[in-house]
Amino acid sequence: MVTGKKMAIAGVLLAIGLSGTAIAGKLDEIKKRGTLKCGVSTGVVGFSAPDAKGVWQGFDVGLCRAVAAATLGKPMAVEFVPLTSKNRFSALASGEVDMLSRTTTWTYSRDVDLKIDFEGVNYYDGQGFLVAKKLGVNSAKELNGATICVKTGTTSELNLADYFRTNHMKFDPVPIESDAEAIQQLLAGSCDAFSTDSSKLNAHRASLAKPDDYKVLPEIISKEPLGPAVLHGDQQWGDIVRWTLNALLTAEELGVTSANVDKMAKTSTNPEVRRLLGVEGRLGEMAGLKPDWAKNVIRAVGNYGELFDNTIGANSPIGIKRGLNALWTQGGLQYSPPFR
Repeated sequence: MVTGKKMAIAGVLLAIGLSGTAIAGKLDEIKKRGTLKCGVSTGVVGFSAPDAKGVWQGFDVGLCRAVAAATLGKPMAVEFVPLTSKNRFSALASGEVDMLSRTTTWTYSRDVDLKIDFEGVNYYDGQGFLVAKKLGVNSAKELNGATICVKTGTTSELNLADYFRTNHMKFDPVPIESDAEAIQQLLAGSCDAFSTDSSKLNAHRASLAKPDDYKVLPEIISKEPLGPAVLHGDQQWGDIVRWTLNALLTAEELGVTSANVDKMAKTSTNPEVRRLLGVEGRLGEMAGLKPDWAKNVIRAVGNYGELFDNTIGANSPIGIKRGLNALWTQGGLQYSPPFR
């Protein structure tokens, strides 16, 4: 006779077994395929866009390459799939991509209703407004009655309506499908402002032929925590994406860089550095990865600070300041749980 306690234990073991089978499926699928399918934007310079040679570059692209380095040991083994705001979630749900890394905001409904797991925040953002200086506007509060380009099916569309309603103002929305269309409309004078994530506005402004003719207004009207996303139900895959991002953050905090990672692996006596780089412990094994998975990640794209500075920060034409995206030790919000 099976007791209630034994039945409960058997149920837990069965759940673990079934979960393990499902979990192993995604990682095994990627290893068998030999490439990571990563959903990115249709083109936001600094975040995800092909360069003159057709090679994808950018901050979000770097996270895709980091995950490929962690799972396959090959940062270039990524198939980039350009996705619009409208088709990004269906592409993830259908298995067209293994993960999203494309300036996607973590919200309650997306997490719960769409069955998506956001595996951390790689960029703390907020919605703003890009306008032509000749418009003579210095504040979003002066946009009453303005025509505003906004992408349909986004949090930006909802935030915009909330902001104007709260401030007892009116606006005329100009629905657009892509950032490129919005910029075209703004340059043509078909809309007075373009409203979306402030990071993207700064990136688009920097890429204009005459960036000094345009400015991003000072108001931030929303919270936009942007991060990589995977489907519910594959815990190991989610863990891998989450801890790849955490490895980038921890590496910056510990002073591990793309230039010194190999030396640090050989000489560091810091226990967390040694665990991170696979010199001791079995952290890689726990996730189904090789011991040096994080070392491969850092060697490929650098730590979080290097990736930020080289794509959208101080070493790039965009020049976005770290702000909220500084480490917690430097007054920002970026913070990784410990590697132990």
